[in-house]
Amino acid sequence: MKDDEPFLLDDPDRLKALAHPMRRRMLTHLNIHGPATSTTLGELLGAKTGTTSYHLRQLEKYGFIEEIPERSTGRERWWRRADTPRDMRLPTPDQLAPEDRAVLMEFHRIGLEEDRALLERFPAAYRADPDWAKGSRGVARMTKQELNDFHNEYVALLLRYSRPADEAPPDARPLYVRFFTLPADED
Repeated sequence: MKDDEPFLLDDPDRLKALAHPMRRRMLTHLNIHGPATSTTLGELLGAKTGTTSYHLRQLEKYGFIEEIPERSTGRERWWRRADTPRDMRLPTPDQLAPEDRAVLMEFHRIGLEEDRALLERFPAAYRADPDWAKGSRGVARMTKQELNDFHNEYVALLLRYSRPADEAPPDARPLYVRFFTLPADED
């Protein structure tokens, strides 16, 4: 699969692996800060090593992270984010069996909690350095097809400007980028 081709995350078990707050925080940490051990992640997340080890194994089982064998010694295992498709898309509810739709809703719920926390940090980040904190809000009128095209072009633009840490210039920083749309009430 090409890196820029959309990958539909429609396997309920893989989706369930990502629908857990601690696992998502682990993935975020590995993505932003690079490799870590279960002990390191446990200290950062306030969890016991056994708990973090379990969640790391779940993420490994579904291909989201991988062990770094050359860095691991004895009981100390180092983990990094796996080389997964960069354009992962979620299924629509009708693409999942009825009994699997709850995990999709949980995935969205946890993601929105993360997004709310980021939005609360925005004013302070903007005051600290407005060159690194950007925002945009608007209303647009589009057909479903135009919205689909707009979304695809947005993802392509994000992929074009985003690169892995080892390929980024020295002055690059990891940034949280969010995009969502929803119908406006027409009163």
